[in-house]
Amino acid sequence: MSARTYHVRTFGCQMNVHDSERLSGLLDEAGYARSTDGGDADVVVLNTCAVRENADNKLYGNLGHLASVKAKHPGMQIAVGGCLAQKDRAEIVRRAPWVDVVFGTHNIGSLPVLLERARVEQEAQVEIAEALEVFPSSLPSRRESSYSAWVAISVGCNNTCTFCIVPALRGREKDRRPGDVLAEVEALVAEGVIEVTLLGQNVNAYGVEFGDRYAFGKLLRSVGSVDGLERVRFTSPHPRDFTDDVIAAMAETPAVAPQLHMPLQSGSDQVLKAMRRSYRQKRYLDIVERVRDAMPHAAITTDIIVGFPGETDEDFEQTLHVVREARFASAFTFQYSKRPGTPAAEMTGQVPPDVVKERYQRLAALVDQVAWDESRALVGSTVEVLAADGEGRKDEQTRRLSGRARDNRLVHFAVPDDGPLPRPGDMVTVEVTKAAPHHLVADSAATGGTYLLRRTRAGDAYERANAAATAAPGSGVLLGMPSLGAPPPDPATAAPGCTTH
Repeated sequence: MSARTYHVRTFGCQMNVHDSERLSGLLDEAGYARSTDGGDADVVVLNTCAVRENADNKLYGNLGHLASVKAKHPGMQIAVGGCLAQKDRAEIVRRAPWVDVVFGTHNIGSLPVLLERARVEQEAQVEIAEALEVFPSSLPSRRESSYSAWVAISVGCNNTCTFCIVPALRGREKDRRPGDVLAEVEALVAEGVIEVTLLGQNVNAYGVEFGDRYAFGKLLRSVGSVDGLERVRFTSPHPRDFTDDVIAAMAETPAVAPQLHMPLQSGSDQVLKAMRRSYRQKRYLDIVERVRDAMPHAAITTDIIVGFPGETDEDFEQTLHVVREARFASAFTFQYSKRPGTPAAEMTGQVPPDVVKERYQRLAALVDQVAWDESRALVGSTVEVLAADGEGRKDEQTRRLSGRARDNRLVHFAVPDDGPLPRPGDMVTVEVTKAAPHHLVADSAATGGTYLLRRTRAGDAYERANAAATAAPGSGVLLGMPSLGAPPPDPATAAPGCTTH
Protein backbone atom coordinates (compact mmCIF):
# COMPACT_ATOMS: atom_id res chain seq x y z
CA MET A 1 0.00 0.00 0.00
CA SER A 2 1.47 3.34 -1.04
CA ALA A 3 1.89 6.16 1.46
CA ARG A 4 -0.69 8.92 1.67
CA THR A 5 0.51 12.05 -0.10
CA TYR A 6 0.48 15.67 1.04
CA HIS A 7 0.81 19.18 -0.35
CA VAL A 8 1.49 22.37 1.68
CA ARG A 9 0.41 25.77 0.32
CA THR A 10 2.00 28.81 1.96
CA PHE A 11 0.57 32.32 2.18
CA GLY A 12 2.28 35.33 3.76
CA CYS A 13 5.68 36.10 5.21
CA GLN A 14 9.05 34.41 5.65
CA MET A 15 8.02 33.05 9.04
CA ASN A 16 5.17 31.19 7.33
CA VAL A 17 7.63 29.78 4.78
CA HIS A 18 9.81 28.63 7.68
CA ASP A 19 6.79 27.03 9.40
CA SER A 20 5.72 25.30 6.17
CA GLU A 21 9.13 23.65 5.91
CA ARG A 22 8.52 22.29 9.42
CA LEU A 23 5.00 21.11 8.54
CA SER A 24 6.41 19.24 5.54
CA GLY A 25 9.12 17.70 7.71
CA LEU A 26 6.55 16.54 10.27
CA LEU A 27 4.43 14.90 7.59
CA ASP A 28 7.47 13.21 6.08
CA GLU A 29 8.42 11.85 9.51
CA ALA A 30 4.84 10.63 10.04
CA GLY A 31 5.07 8.50 6.89
CA TYR A 32 3.35 10.74 4.34
CA ALA A 33 4.90 11.28 0.91
CA ARG A 34 5.19 14.66 -0.72
CA SER A 35 2.91 15.01 -3.73
CA THR A 36 4.55 15.93 -7.01
CA ASP A 37 1.22 17.37 -8.12
CA GLY A 38 -0.67 19.32 -5.45
CA GLY A 39 -3.92 18.74 -7.31
CA ASP A 40 -4.14 15.05 -6.39
CA ALA A 41 -2.72 15.03 -2.84
CA ASP A 42 -4.47 13.04 -0.11
CA VAL A 43 -3.78 15.82 2.41
CA VAL A 44 -3.74 19.53 1.54
CA VAL A 45 -2.45 21.94 4.19
CA LEU A 46 -3.10 25.68 3.87
CA ASN A 47 -0.64 27.70 5.98
CA THR A 48 -2.43 31.05 6.16
CA CYS A 49 -1.67 34.73 6.70
CA ALA A 50 -3.95 37.20 8.48
CA VAL A 51 -1.99 40.33 7.51
CA ARG A 52 -2.19 40.43 3.74
CA GLU A 53 -5.07 42.23 2.07
CA ASN A 54 -8.07 39.98 1.33
CA ALA A 55 -6.50 37.14 3.35
CA ASP A 56 -9.96 35.85 4.33
CA ASN A 57 -11.23 35.90 0.75
CA LYS A 58 -8.17 34.03 -0.47
CA LEU A 59 -8.54 31.33 2.17
CA TYR A 60 -12.24 30.71 1.60
CA GLY A 61 -11.77 30.92 -2.16
CA ASN A 62 -9.15 28.16 -1.94
CA LEU A 63 -11.37 26.13 0.37
CA GLY A 64 -14.29 26.49 -2.03
CA HIS A 65 -12.18 25.06 -4.83
CA LEU A 66 -10.94 22.23 -2.60
CA ALA A 67 -14.51 21.25 -1.66
CA SER A 68 -15.20 20.03 -5.21
CA VAL A 69 -11.80 18.32 -5.37
CA LYS A 70 -12.47 16.51 -2.08
CA ALA A 71 -15.90 15.36 -3.29
CA LYS A 72 -14.16 13.41 -6.06
CA HIS A 73 -11.30 12.16 -3.87
CA PRO A 74 -12.45 9.71 -1.14
CA GLY A 75 -10.36 9.95 2.02
CA MET A 76 -8.88 13.35 1.18
CA GLN A 77 -8.21 15.64 4.15
CA ILE A 78 -7.89 19.44 4.33
CA ALA A 79 -6.02 21.20 7.14
CA VAL A 80 -5.84 24.95 7.81
CA GLY A 81 -3.09 26.43 9.96
CA GLY A 82 -1.19 29.69 10.43
CA CYS A 83 -2.25 33.15 11.53
CA LEU A 84 -5.76 33.18 10.07
CA ALA A 85 -6.46 29.83 11.72
CA GLN A 86 -5.25 31.23 15.04
CA LYS A 87 -7.64 34.17 14.58
CA ASP A 88 -10.77 32.49 13.14
CA ARG A 89 -10.56 29.11 14.90
CA ALA A 90 -13.84 27.16 14.73
CA GLU A 91 -15.31 29.80 12.40
CA ILE A 92 -13.33 28.13 9.60
CA VAL A 93 -15.14 24.82 10.09
CA ARG A 94 -18.47 26.63 10.40
CA ARG A 95 -17.95 28.37 7.06
CA ALA A 96 -16.23 25.40 5.40
CA PRO A 97 -17.50 22.21 7.09
CA TRP A 98 -15.46 20.03 4.71
CA VAL A 99 -12.26 21.13 6.50
CA ASP A 100 -10.85 18.32 8.65
CA VAL A 101 -8.26 20.06 10.83
CA VAL A 102 -7.71 23.60 12.11
CA PHE A 103 -4.51 24.30 14.08
CA GLY A 104 -2.79 27.50 15.17
CA THR A 105 0.60 29.17 15.14
CA HIS A 106 1.58 27.75 18.55
CA ASN A 107 0.99 24.04 17.91
CA ILE A 108 2.15 23.22 14.39
CA GLY A 109 3.77 20.07 15.78
CA SER A 110 0.27 18.65 16.42
CA LEU A 111 -0.68 18.38 12.74
CA PRO A 112 0.01 14.64 12.15
CA VAL A 113 -1.89 13.65 15.33
CA LEU A 114 -4.85 15.88 14.44
CA LEU A 115 -5.04 14.44 10.93
CA GLU A 116 -5.10 10.88 12.29
CA ARG A 117 -7.69 11.78 14.95
CA ALA A 118 -9.92 13.42 12.32
CA ARG A 119 -9.62 10.33 10.11
CA VAL A 120 -10.47 7.89 12.91
CA GLU A 121 -13.24 9.94 14.54
CA GLN A 122 -14.66 11.14 11.22
CA GLU A 123 -15.13 14.69 12.49
CA ALA A 124 -13.26 17.97 12.29
CA GLN A 125 -10.52 18.65 14.83
CA VAL A 126 -9.99 22.27 15.93
CA GLU A 127 -7.04 22.72 18.28
CA ILE A 128 -5.65 26.19 18.99
CA ALA A 129 -2.98 26.58 21.68
CA GLU A 130 -2.72 29.91 23.49
CA ALA A 131 1.04 29.69 24.02
CA LEU A 132 3.96 28.21 22.10
CA GLU A 133 4.26 24.47 22.74
CA VAL A 134 7.50 23.69 20.92
CA PHE A 135 9.81 26.15 19.20
CA PRO A 136 9.25 25.50 15.46
CA SER A 137 12.96 25.25 14.67
CA SER A 138 13.25 22.17 16.90
CA LEU A 139 10.87 20.27 14.61
CA PRO A 140 11.91 18.18 11.59
CA SER A 141 12.23 20.20 8.40
CA ARG A 142 12.00 19.71 4.67
CA ARG A 143 13.88 22.68 3.30
CA GLU A 144 13.04 24.04 -0.14
CA SER A 145 16.68 24.93 -0.82
CA SER A 146 19.89 22.95 -0.36
CA TYR A 147 22.09 26.07 -0.35
CA SER A 148 20.07 28.70 1.53
CA ALA A 149 18.07 28.36 4.75
CA TRP A 150 15.78 30.25 7.15
CA VAL A 151 16.73 30.11 10.82
CA ALA A 152 14.18 31.46 13.31
CA ILE A 153 15.82 33.02 16.37
CA SER A 154 12.59 34.25 17.97
CA VAL A 155 8.85 34.12 17.52
CA GLY A 156 6.18 36.54 18.64
CA CYS A 157 6.33 40.27 19.26
CA ASN A 158 6.06 42.60 22.25
CA ASN A 159 5.14 45.69 20.22
CA THR A 160 1.65 47.19 19.98
CA CYS A 161 1.58 48.78 16.52
CA THR A 162 -1.99 49.90 15.86
CA PHE A 163 -2.13 48.45 12.32
CA CYS A 164 -0.83 45.01 13.30
CA ILE A 165 -2.61 41.90 14.52
CA VAL A 166 0.48 39.67 14.66
CA PRO A 167 1.17 39.95 18.43
CA ALA A 168 -2.34 38.63 19.10
CA LEU A 169 -1.73 35.68 16.75
CA ARG A 170 1.93 34.85 17.36
CA GLY A 171 2.05 35.81 21.05
CA ARG A 172 4.71 37.61 23.05
CA GLU A 173 8.33 37.29 22.01
CA LYS A 174 10.05 34.01 22.78
CA ASP A 175 13.79 33.80 22.15
CA ARG A 176 15.86 30.73 21.40
CA ARG A 177 19.07 30.25 23.33
CA PRO A 178 22.16 31.33 21.32
CA GLY A 179 23.65 27.85 21.55
CA ASP A 180 20.54 26.32 19.95
CA VAL A 181 20.66 28.82 17.09
CA LEU A 182 24.35 28.16 16.54
CA ALA A 183 23.82 24.39 16.60
CA GLU A 184 21.16 24.67 13.90
CA VAL A 185 23.38 26.86 11.73
CA GLU A 186 26.30 24.42 12.11
CA ALA A 187 24.01 21.53 11.16
CA LEU A 188 22.83 23.40 8.08
CA VAL A 189 26.39 24.22 7.00
CA ALA A 190 27.32 20.56 7.43
CA GLU A 191 24.57 19.80 4.90
CA GLY A 192 26.05 22.26 2.36
CA VAL A 193 24.14 25.46 3.17
CA ILE A 194 26.25 28.60 2.60
CA GLU A 195 23.61 31.27 3.24
CA VAL A 196 21.27 31.67 6.23
CA THR A 197 18.65 34.30 7.01
CA LEU A 198 17.92 34.87 10.70
CA LEU A 199 14.20 35.36 11.27
CA GLY A 200 12.14 37.08 13.93
CA GLN A 201 9.00 39.18 14.06
CA ASN A 202 11.27 41.80 15.63
CA VAL A 203 14.63 40.21 15.01
CA ASN A 204 16.92 42.77 16.66
CA ALA A 205 14.95 42.71 19.92
CA TYR A 206 16.48 39.25 20.32
CA GLY A 207 17.68 38.72 23.89
CA VAL A 208 14.82 40.55 25.59
CA GLU A 209 13.59 37.31 27.13
CA PHE A 210 16.92 36.55 28.81
CA GLY A 211 17.84 40.16 29.55
CA ASP A 212 20.72 40.86 27.16
CA ARG A 213 20.11 43.91 24.97
CA TYR A 214 23.34 43.23 23.07
CA ALA A 215 22.47 39.61 22.30
CA PHE A 216 21.62 40.17 18.64
CA GLY A 217 24.97 41.77 17.78
CA LYS A 218 26.77 38.94 19.57
CA LEU A 219 24.67 36.38 17.69
CA LEU A 220 25.51 37.97 14.33
CA ARG A 221 29.21 37.69 15.11
CA SER A 222 28.89 34.08 16.30
CA VAL A 223 26.83 32.91 13.34
CA GLY A 224 29.06 34.83 10.93
CA SER A 225 32.11 33.00 12.26
CA VAL A 226 30.78 29.50 11.46
CA ASP A 227 33.34 27.94 9.15
CA GLY A 228 31.93 27.39 5.67
CA LEU A 229 29.06 29.89 5.99
CA GLU A 230 29.47 32.63 3.39
CA ARG A 231 26.39 34.83 3.82
CA VAL A 232 24.30 35.84 6.81
CA ARG A 233 21.15 37.95 6.44
CA PHE A 234 18.41 38.89 8.90
CA THR A 235 14.86 40.19 8.77
CA SER A 236 13.28 42.30 10.03
CA PRO A 237 14.70 44.75 12.57
CA HIS A 238 12.72 47.45 14.36
CA PRO A 239 14.31 50.93 14.28
CA ARG A 240 13.58 51.30 18.00
CA ASP A 241 15.95 48.44 18.85
CA PHE A 242 18.68 49.22 16.36
CA THR A 243 21.93 49.78 18.26
CA ASP A 244 25.46 50.71 17.25
CA ASP A 245 26.83 47.32 18.32
CA VAL A 246 24.65 45.70 15.63
CA ILE A 247 26.01 48.07 12.98
CA ALA A 248 29.55 47.25 14.14
CA ALA A 249 28.82 43.52 13.99
CA MET A 250 27.49 43.88 10.46
CA ALA A 251 30.50 45.90 9.29
CA GLU A 252 33.14 43.78 11.04
CA THR A 253 31.82 40.29 10.27
CA PRO A 254 32.70 39.42 6.66
CA ALA A 255 29.94 36.84 6.28
CA VAL A 256 27.19 39.30 7.26
CA ALA A 257 25.74 40.73 4.05
CA PRO A 258 25.94 44.49 3.37
CA GLN A 259 22.17 44.69 3.34
CA LEU A 260 19.50 46.03 5.67
CA HIS A 261 15.74 45.66 5.40
CA MET A 262 14.35 48.11 7.98
CA PRO A 263 10.64 48.98 7.83
CA LEU A 264 9.84 52.71 7.82
CA GLN A 265 6.01 52.47 7.52
CA SER A 266 5.71 56.30 7.40
CA GLY A 267 8.01 59.30 7.26
CA SER A 268 5.62 61.45 9.28
CA ASP A 269 6.19 61.79 13.01
CA GLN A 270 2.47 62.34 13.49
CA VAL A 271 1.56 59.15 11.65
CA LEU A 272 4.32 57.16 13.36
CA LYS A 273 2.87 58.24 16.70
CA ALA A 274 -0.63 57.16 15.62
CA MET A 275 0.84 53.84 14.46
CA ARG A 276 2.47 53.49 17.91
CA ARG A 277 5.87 53.19 16.28
CA SER A 278 8.42 54.14 18.92
CA TYR A 279 10.81 56.13 16.70
CA ARG A 280 10.56 59.27 14.59
CA GLN A 281 11.88 60.36 11.20
CA LYS A 282 15.16 61.73 12.57
CA ARG A 283 15.92 58.51 14.42
CA TYR A 284 15.27 56.45 11.30
CA LEU A 285 17.48 58.61 9.06
CA ASP A 286 20.23 58.64 11.71
CA ILE A 287 20.35 54.83 11.59
CA VAL A 288 20.54 54.90 7.80
CA GLU A 289 23.41 57.40 7.97
CA ARG A 290 25.34 55.33 10.53
CA VAL A 291 24.88 52.15 8.48
CA ARG A 292 26.16 53.90 5.36
CA ASP A 293 29.12 55.36 7.27
CA ALA A 294 30.08 51.83 8.34
CA MET A 295 29.15 50.12 5.03
CA PRO A 296 29.09 52.69 2.20
CA HIS A 297 27.76 50.20 -0.35
CA ALA A 298 25.04 48.65 1.81
CA ALA A 299 21.67 48.20 0.09
CA ILE A 300 18.90 49.46 2.35
CA THR A 301 15.30 48.40 1.72
CA THR A 302 12.07 49.09 3.57
CA ASP A 303 8.29 48.78 3.92
CA ILE A 304 5.92 51.75 3.65
CA ILE A 305 2.18 52.04 4.30
CA VAL A 306 0.25 54.73 2.41
CA GLY A 307 -3.04 56.20 3.60
CA PHE A 308 -2.94 55.32 7.29
CA PRO A 309 -5.91 56.89 9.13
CA GLY A 310 -5.37 60.61 9.63
CA GLU A 311 -2.54 60.86 7.06
CA THR A 312 -2.55 64.37 5.52
CA ASP A 313 -0.89 65.60 2.35
CA GLU A 314 1.93 67.01 4.51
CA ASP A 315 2.35 63.67 6.27
CA PHE A 316 2.64 61.96 2.92
CA GLU A 317 5.21 64.51 1.72
CA GLN A 318 7.32 63.61 4.75
CA THR A 319 7.30 59.99 3.59
CA LEU A 320 8.48 61.06 0.14
CA HIS A 321 11.22 63.12 1.83
CA VAL A 322 12.55 60.05 3.66
CA VAL A 323 12.57 58.02 0.44
CA ARG A 324 14.71 60.70 -1.23
CA GLU A 325 17.04 60.99 1.76
CA ALA A 326 17.43 57.29 2.51
CA ARG A 327 18.00 56.30 -1.14
CA PHE A 328 16.33 52.91 -0.76
CA ALA A 329 17.47 50.12 -3.07
CA SER A 330 13.84 49.00 -3.09
CA ALA A 331 10.70 49.29 -1.01
CA PHE A 332 7.60 47.20 -0.46
CA THR A 333 4.75 49.70 -0.62
CA PHE A 334 1.23 49.01 0.65
CA GLN A 335 -2.08 50.82 0.52
CA TYR A 336 -3.51 50.83 4.02
CA SER A 337 -6.55 48.62 4.45
CA LYS A 338 -8.47 47.85 7.63
CA ARG A 339 -7.57 44.73 9.55
CA PRO A 340 -10.37 43.66 11.91
CA GLY A 341 -9.14 43.46 15.48
CA THR A 342 -6.56 46.24 15.16
CA PRO A 343 -6.93 49.68 16.81
CA ALA A 344 -6.34 51.40 13.47
CA ALA A 345 -9.51 49.85 12.03
CA GLU A 346 -11.57 51.87 14.52
CA MET A 347 -9.71 55.16 14.09
CA THR A 348 -11.37 58.27 12.69
CA GLY A 349 -9.91 60.02 9.67
CA GLN A 350 -9.93 57.03 7.32
CA VAL A 351 -8.39 58.31 4.08
CA PRO A 352 -10.65 58.05 0.98
CA PRO A 353 -9.61 55.19 -1.33
CA ASP A 354 -9.06 57.47 -4.34
CA VAL A 355 -6.66 59.63 -2.29
CA VAL A 356 -4.81 56.54 -1.05
CA LYS A 357 -4.49 55.24 -4.60
CA GLU A 358 -3.14 58.54 -5.94
CA ARG A 359 -0.56 58.77 -3.14
CA TYR A 360 0.41 55.16 -3.63
CA GLN A 361 1.08 55.74 -7.33
CA ARG A 362 3.24 58.78 -6.55
CA LEU A 363 5.18 56.86 -3.93
CA ALA A 364 5.72 53.84 -6.19
CA ALA A 365 7.01 56.09 -8.98
CA LEU A 366 9.49 57.79 -6.63
CA VAL A 367 10.64 54.48 -5.15
CA ASP A 368 11.30 53.14 -8.66
CA GLN A 369 13.14 56.30 -9.67
CA VAL A 370 15.41 56.23 -6.63
CA ALA A 371 16.01 52.48 -6.93
CA TRP A 372 16.87 52.87 -10.61
CA ASP A 373 19.35 55.65 -9.83
CA GLU A 374 20.97 53.46 -7.17
CA SER A 375 21.15 50.52 -9.57
CA ARG A 376 22.65 52.61 -12.39
CA ALA A 377 25.54 53.54 -10.09
CA LEU A 378 26.53 49.84 -10.11
CA VAL A 379 26.92 49.54 -13.90
CA GLY A 380 30.55 48.64 -14.59
CA SER A 381 31.15 47.15 -11.15
CA THR A 382 31.71 43.46 -10.46
CA VAL A 383 29.36 41.52 -8.20
CA GLU A 384 29.49 38.04 -6.71
CA VAL A 385 26.22 36.22 -7.36
CA LEU A 386 24.91 33.14 -5.59
CA ALA A 387 23.32 31.23 -8.46
CA ALA A 388 19.78 30.26 -7.56
CA ASP A 389 17.01 27.98 -8.69
CA GLY A 390 13.83 29.76 -9.79
CA GLU A 391 14.84 33.41 -9.24
CA GLY A 392 14.53 34.40 -12.90
CA ARG A 393 11.14 33.77 -14.50
CA LYS A 394 12.42 34.68 -17.97
CA ASP A 395 15.80 32.95 -17.82
CA GLU A 396 14.90 30.42 -20.50
CA GLN A 397 13.84 33.10 -22.98
CA THR A 398 16.77 35.41 -22.24
CA ARG A 399 19.34 32.60 -22.05
CA ARG A 400 20.51 33.89 -18.69
CA LEU A 401 20.72 32.50 -15.16
CA SER A 402 19.82 34.42 -12.00
CA GLY A 403 20.79 34.83 -8.38
CA ARG A 404 21.41 37.32 -5.59
CA ALA A 405 24.41 39.56 -5.09
CA ARG A 406 25.83 39.94 -1.56
CA ASP A 407 23.65 43.02 -1.04
CA ASN A 408 20.60 40.90 -2.03
CA ARG A 409 20.01 42.62 -5.36
CA LEU A 410 18.60 40.26 -7.98
CA VAL A 411 21.08 39.74 -10.84
CA HIS A 412 20.31 38.13 -14.20
CA PHE A 413 23.62 37.04 -15.76
CA ALA A 414 24.79 35.55 -19.03
CA VAL A 415 27.00 32.47 -19.15
CA PRO A 416 29.65 31.58 -21.76
CA ASP A 417 28.46 29.41 -24.64
CA ASP A 418 31.37 27.01 -24.19
CA GLY A 419 31.93 27.19 -20.44
CA PRO A 420 30.59 25.10 -17.56
CA LEU A 421 27.26 26.21 -16.18
CA PRO A 422 26.98 27.14 -12.50
CA ARG A 423 24.75 24.96 -10.39
CA PRO A 424 22.34 26.58 -7.93
CA GLY A 425 24.53 27.23 -4.90
CA ASP A 426 27.67 28.02 -6.91
CA MET A 427 29.18 31.53 -6.93
CA VAL A 428 29.68 33.57 -10.09
CA THR A 429 31.56 36.88 -10.35
CA VAL A 430 30.30 39.02 -13.23
CA GLU A 431 30.29 42.64 -14.37
CA VAL A 432 27.05 44.64 -14.27
CA THR A 433 26.19 45.84 -17.78
CA LYS A 434 22.66 47.18 -17.32
CA ALA A 435 20.43 48.39 -14.50
CA ALA A 436 16.69 48.35 -13.85
CA PRO A 437 14.73 49.44 -10.78
CA HIS A 438 14.30 45.93 -9.44
CA HIS A 439 17.23 43.98 -10.86
CA LEU A 440 20.67 44.14 -12.46
CA VAL A 441 21.79 42.55 -15.73
CA ALA A 442 25.31 41.19 -16.13
CA ASP A 443 25.99 40.16 -19.72
CA SER A 444 29.77 40.44 -19.41
CA ALA A 445 30.26 36.75 -20.19
CA ALA A 446 28.55 37.20 -23.56
CA THR A 447 30.96 39.97 -24.52
CA GLY A 448 34.18 38.36 -23.34
CA GLY A 449 34.22 40.32 -20.08
CA THR A 450 34.39 39.25 -16.46
CA TYR A 451 32.98 35.82 -15.70
CA LEU A 452 34.45 33.75 -12.88
CA LEU A 453 32.77 30.56 -11.70
CA ARG A 454 33.49 29.17 -8.23
CA ARG A 455 32.02 25.75 -7.54
CA THR A 456 30.92 25.38 -3.92
CA ARG A 457 29.85 22.78 -1.37
CA ALA A 458 26.35 24.24 -1.76
CA GLY A 459 26.41 23.44 -5.47
CA ASP A 460 27.51 19.90 -4.60
CA ALA A 461 24.60 19.65 -2.15
CA TYR A 462 22.16 20.86 -4.81
CA GLU A 463 23.49 18.26 -7.24
CA ARG A 464 23.05 15.48 -4.66
CA ALA A 465 19.53 16.63 -3.72
CA ASN A 466 18.53 16.94 -7.37
CA ALA A 467 19.79 13.43 -8.09
CA ALA A 468 17.85 12.10 -5.08
CA ALA A 469 14.70 13.92 -6.16
CA THR A 470 15.02 12.48 -9.66
CA ALA A 471 15.42 8.99 -8.25
CA ALA A 472 12.55 9.45 -5.77
CA PRO A 473 10.24 12.32 -6.84
CA GLY A 474 9.23 14.57 -3.97
CA SER A 475 12.18 13.55 -1.78
CA GLY A 476 13.47 17.13 -1.47
CA VAL A 477 15.93 18.19 1.22
CA LEU A 478 14.85 16.59 4.49
CA LEU A 479 16.61 17.50 7.73
CA GLY A 480 16.00 15.96 11.10
CA MET A 481 16.02 17.81 14.39
CA PRO A 482 19.34 19.65 14.90
CA SER A 483 21.24 18.48 17.96
CA LEU A 484 23.91 20.01 20.15
CA GLY A 485 27.56 19.06 19.82
CA ALA A 486 28.80 17.62 16.55
CA PRO A 487 26.21 18.75 14.00
CA PRO A 488 24.22 16.15 12.12
CA PRO A 489 23.49 16.55 8.54
CA ASP A 490 3.81 34.59 -3.80
CA PRO A 491 7.92 34.85 -3.53
CA ALA A 492 6.78 35.32 -0.23
CA THR A 493 7.63 38.78 0.69
CA ALA A 494 6.74 39.99 4.06
CA ALA A 495 3.82 42.18 4.79
CA PRO A 496 3.90 45.04 7.28
CA GLY A 497 3.27 43.85 10.79
CA CYS A 498 4.52 40.34 10.14
CA THR A 499 8.28 39.66 9.99
CA THR A 500 8.66 43.25 8.83
CA HIS A 501 8.40 45.48 11.84
